[in-house]
Amino acid sequence: MFGSTFPLPDGTVYSKRKNYLPFSTPPLEDYVTLVGPEKIERLLDIGQRLKGVKITEINATATGGGVAEMLYSSIPFVNALGVETDWKIITGPKEYFECTKNLHNILQGMAMDITPDMVKTYCTTIDTYADSSLIDPATDLVLIHDPQPAALSHHLKKPGQTWVWRCHIDIEEEVFEANPGLREFMRDWLEHYDAAVFTAAHYIITQWSFPKFIIPPFIDPLSEKNRDLSPVEIDAVLAKYEIDRRVPIVAQVGRFDPWKGLDRTMAAYRIARKERKCQLVLAGGLAGDDPEGERILGRIHEEAGDDPDIHVLNLPLGDRLRNWKEVNALQRAADVIMQPSTREGFGLVITEALWKGKPVIAADVGAIPFQIRDGDTGLFYRSAQEAAEALVYLLDHPAAGQALGERGKQYVREHFLMPDRVADWLMAVSMLIEGKMDKNTCGDCIVSFHPWFKLNKRKAFRAVDLAAPK
Repeated sequence: MFGSTFPLPDGTVYSKRKNYLPFSTPPLEDYVTLVGPEKIERLLDIGQRLKGVKITEINATATGGGVAEMLYSSIPFVNALGVETDWKIITGPKEYFECTKNLHNILQGMAMDITPDMVKTYCTTIDTYADSSLIDPATDLVLIHDPQPAALSHHLKKPGQTWVWRCHIDIEEEVFEANPGLREFMRDWLEHYDAAVFTAAHYIITQWSFPKFIIPPFIDPLSEKNRDLSPVEIDAVLAKYEIDRRVPIVAQVGRFDPWKGLDRTMAAYRIARKERKCQLVLAGGLAGDDPEGERILGRIHEEAGDDPDIHVLNLPLGDRLRNWKEVNALQRAADVIMQPSTREGFGLVITEALWKGKPVIAADVGAIPFQIRDGDTGLFYRSAQEAAEALVYLLDHPAAGQALGERGKQYVREHFLMPDRVADWLMAVSMLIEGKMDKNTCGDCIVSFHPWFKLNKRKAFRAVDLAAPK
C-alpha cells in the first residue's frame, strides 16, 4: 500500500520534517458534527499555544494493535493542528519480541520472572540505537509507547528534552511488590522519564516519582475502521469469508492473544447454539510485535474443529485500509460482540463495537468498566453459562440489543473520540513544556482531565483535577 520504502530504513513512519507523509486524516472541520464546535475550538487553541514545539512518538510496530491504530490517525491529526510530530518505530530480532511479549505478560500478572537472558536480549537490541539518529536533535518532547522501546531513554535523552512514557497495558502495583526483579528492571529506565500517561487511575504505580496523567485511549470515528459502510460493502466482506448473513452472527475481533478470552467466547457460543441457531466469527491479525499470536491462532483452529459455523479469520495486515474495512464490516454485521478478556488495558475493540451501536458482552477487568456499565452500555461476562443466556436473549430480543448499543454509542461519543483525547494529550504537553509539572516538585501528582474518570485507589496521591471544558 505504501510501497517498498515503508517505513523508511531509519524507522520513520511519518515525518513532516522529512516530507514523508504516507497517510492522512480527514480535514478538521469534518469532525465538528461528531464532537461539536466548542471542542474543536479547544483543540485549535491548544495547537496554537504549542506552535513550534517538536514531538517524536516511538513504538515497536506499524502493523496491528491498538497503539499503531491510534497513531495512524493522531499523528497526521496533530500535525494538521500545527504541532510537528514524527512517528518512529524500533525493530529487533525475533528473540527481542519474544522477550518483550514475555515482559508484557509479566506486567499483566503472568507468573514469570525477569531472567538474565531476558535482560540481555532486551538491552542488546536497545543498545543498537545508542548512536542512532532515531530522534531528531531538535525534538522538544519524546513520547514512548509501552515497554518495548522504553529503555531508549538511557541512550538518547538529550539535555532539555522532556521524555514521557505511555503505558497502554493492564498493570497493577501488586505485581511490582511481588516481583523485585521486575521492579528493579523497570526502575532502571523509568528514572530517566519526566512523566507518564496511564489509561486509568488504578494502573498508576505509586513508587514511580514523576507526574502522572490519566488519558484514556480513543477511536477515530472517520477512519476506515469506524466510518459508516453501505450494505453492499458489508455484504461483500461477508461473501468473501463465506459468512451467511441470514444466520445471526456472534463476533469477537482483536489480536490472537492469551488474555483475550477467546476460549470463553467459544464456550458461551457452544452453549447458546443448543438453543439458538447462530454462527461465531473470530477475526484477528498477527501484530508485528507479538510472536505469540501464531501459537494462539493454531490453538483456536484446533478448538474450532470442523464446526462449519465457526469462522476463524486471520485477516492480513499488509493492506491496512483493507484490513480496517473488513473489521468494520464484520463488526457492523454482527448481532452481538463478545470481549470476555482476562486482562485488558482498555479494549479499543469494545469502543469500536459500541460506536457501531452493537450490544457488547465483555469481562469486568482492567479498564473495560470505564466503557461497559453493566445493563446500561453493555453486559458483563460472568460465566460461559450466563453469557450464553445473554446471547440467546439478545438474539431473540433485538430491540433490547439495539437499546444497549445506542446508549453505548452515545457514551463513546462523549468520552472516547479522537479530538477530545488528543486535546488532553496536547494539554499535558503544554503543562510539561511550560514547566508546570516538574518531577522534582510534583512527583506525586496525578493529573486527570475528567471528573467522571474517578481517581480511586490512590488516596496517597495529591490529585490535580483539570476538568475538560464542556
